[in-house]
Amino acid sequence: MPRITKTFVESFPTPETQPSFAWDDKVSGFGIKVLPSGKRKYVLKYRTHGGRAGRQRWLGLGMHGPVTAEQARVLAQRALATVADGGDPQATRQSVAAAPRLAHVWDRYERDHLPLKKPSTKRNYETIWNDRLKPAFGKHRLEEIRRAEVDAFHKRLSGTPYQANRTLALLSKLMNLAEEWEWREGTNPCRHISKFRERARQRFLSIEEIRAVREASAKLVAQKEITAHAANILELLLLTGARSGELASAEWAWVDWDLQMIALPDSKSGAKTIYLSKDAVAVLCDQHARSKGQPYIYPGRSAGKHIHNLRKPWARICKEVGLEGVRVHDLRHTAASLALGSGTSLAIVGRLLGHTQVQTTLRYSHLDKDPALRAADLIGQQIRGTATGEGEQSDTTDGATAAPNA
Repeated sequence: MPRITKTFVESFPTPETQPSFAWDDKVSGFGIKVLPSGKRKYVLKYRTHGGRAGRQRWLGLGMHGPVTAEQARVLAQRALATVADGGDPQATRQSVAAAPRLAHVWDRYERDHLPLKKPSTKRNYETIWNDRLKPAFGKHRLEEIRRAEVDAFHKRLSGTPYQANRTLALLSKLMNLAEEWEWREGTNPCRHISKFRERARQRFLSIEEIRAVREASAKLVAQKEITAHAANILELLLLTGARSGELASAEWAWVDWDLQMIALPDSKSGAKTIYLSKDAVAVLCDQHARSKGQPYIYPGRSAGKHIHNLRKPWARICKEVGLEGVRVHDLRHTAASLALGSGTSLAIVGRLLGHTQVQTTLRYSHLDKDPALRAADLIGQQIRGTATGEGEQSDTTDGATAAPNA
């Protein structure tokens, strides 16, 4: 039997039909497999648990070239030491290769759990997986995913705190499911990772900005740079405070013209009513003349589909007006601010917006004058109105209240 060396391996003749083998004279079971294609592969043949009575196994050690003869010899000796300890290197390798990866968890989650989510949530999760989690961890075996790696990944997304936290939350959910399905043991690597502080964006359009937006919208429609559908829905969003996805997917069958409302069977917060002012009804009537034969109020480019992308027409309007950092969702904030500025209570504004939690509406509380303060003002006005002027000390000039010193 020869000694497996670089010279021997490269001089070994290439077989015509069947693979040929040569075995090392020192390391038992260590050899070279030569294929008819000319490729040469180092292998180890061994028996597990009981010598000749054990099961024969084959372990690949690598292709000649990337792996040298001496490197393959060392690998063979290590594998034989594992066998002597009662192990099975090939079984271990197969187990590692078959170990579930994060992509397997997502596949099951996508099949069994994602269809139960609302369409907007489903789209958001799919985006997070495809754009962030899959490239970073998709091929990782579950046991390989460690907290330090997740923490570093989360920190790389610090420029977008909201998306970073949503990504971490989805990864945590997938890891919890992996433990529940007994695909992974140990603690969730997302635990104890601090989320970024999120600052709610509070951008409201002024009356002047609203006027400029409406003028720009009409101009761009006339120039055919945006569609009349897009211009109409953007104005209706401002008039109703609805979410863009709610109006985009709304159907004519849900419109009650007599009661001036659109009854959504489902939304982010469940079934919801969008209330239509007389101006909103007029805007909707204009749209009805354009799409009354369609099931959706705002049909998309493809037959049977509704409008989807409002970001492009909105960005074009903002560019025309000179607005920066204003999102389509800020039209909803603007509607809320206008309602509160006109004296509408937080409770009614919450109802108009379809909030199910009072805390959600409280984000606008700084725009609403405290009812107790309004009551105090009324008391003061009545008391001061009864004053005769005798002995009255006034701190005002021309009816203006002087501000207290800081």
